[in-house]
Amino acid sequence: MIPRYSRPEMARIWEPENRYRIWLEIEAHACDAQAELGVIPKAAAEAVRAKGAFEVARIDEIERETHHDVIAFLTNLAEHVGEPARFVHQGMTSSDVLDTCLAVQLAQASDLLLAELDRVLAALKARALEHKDTVCLGRSHGIHAEPTTFGLKLAGHYAAFARGRERLVRARAEIATCAISGAVGTFASIDPAVERHVAEKMGLAIEPISTQVIPRDRHAAFFGTLGVIASSIENLAVEIRHLQRTEVREAEEYFAPGQKGSSAMPHKRNPVLSENLTGLARIVRAAVVPALENVALWHERDISHSSVERVFAPDATIALHFALGRLAGLIEKLVVYPEAMRANLERLGGLVHSQRVLLALTQAGMSREDAYAAVQAAAMKVWAGEGGFLGHLEADPEVAERLGAAGLEACFDLAAHTKHVDTIFARVFGNA
Repeated sequence: MIPRYSRPEMARIWEPENRYRIWLEIEAHACDAQAELGVIPKAAAEAVRAKGAFEVARIDEIERETHHDVIAFLTNLAEHVGEPARFVHQGMTSSDVLDTCLAVQLAQASDLLLAELDRVLAALKARALEHKDTVCLGRSHGIHAEPTTFGLKLAGHYAAFARGRERLVRARAEIATCAISGAVGTFASIDPAVERHVAEKMGLAIEPISTQVIPRDRHAAFFGTLGVIASSIENLAVEIRHLQRTEVREAEEYFAPGQKGSSAMPHKRNPVLSENLTGLARIVRAAVVPALENVALWHERDISHSSVERVFAPDATIALHFALGRLAGLIEKLVVYPEAMRANLERLGGLVHSQRVLLALTQAGMSREDAYAAVQAAAMKVWAGEGGFLGHLEADPEVAERLGAAGLEACFDLAAHTKHVDTIFARVFGNA
């Protein structure tokens, strides 16, 4: 991922220094277990612990000749450990190191993502509670529908991210497995006790059955989860983009002092953060299909998955980490305009209450078909710019007779649309 969208703590997980450090840890733990089993001398395991080191530049230099990254690493390690290095990697295959390392990296990445999700959730909860009773328009198909509250809008997004967090917790557990099973996964040259020891030391679960690789359905599920979280980001970003449109302007991104919106038009205040988040969501989701395609490998192993993962594992996690951090800041500083929300709510002269009138008429004895026709006829006049909704309803003799003035006015009471807000909030946030 380019530096523009990389935050240091996530980027470090994917840097060669961290990768080789994990490789060294895996090999050292394996040597410890082999020594306990009597497969290698304890002095050899101790030498790996005492002298084990690596240099990224030197590994790169060796790999240019060997065209094999794990061999290059082991060669460089041997340059530090000396003669006892011949006992390193006993009975292991490259994927034992590569796949177990990837599991560690994805677990590390998950922890950072979960922390950012917590920040997003905290921001959404705070703003939802702040605007629990801020009445605004609900829209369907982009058209005025019925009243809701801005707090309910945000609560809905909170619930989506809470589900995303739960999925990521499960995905982290599913991806965090260790395989030290040797060529084609039969443990022919290595005892399963080594795998058990390495897994425990690395904070991983034991892969119940591997071939020469950890099954890629785990990775597909993990990146699918990231894709869903990215879509939740875009869902909220698109909402903010629509609300910031000049014709709507019910909410907008914070515009900092000195910020510029356009190189040509000094008046512009654009939803650039939300648009950026929409784009970043595409990057994260772009990993999902390749991750699914990586599930189907030839027999016990091929490396068609390897090149793909080297690109999308860093890119997807780094992009999502950046996006979650940006989204949290956007929500925390989001500027909300309740007056504009109320003004937009009243723009169509009460049409947002049409269902309440329809239902009241059916309760008063009118057939649904006749009630719908009467309410729609009054509504279409308002759409044509001919006065207010209540006035047209009052002018309809049958409507006026069945509901009366008080009954009609009751249909326009906003409280009917907000009476269960507390119930919904309790479902989403508990008793907070």
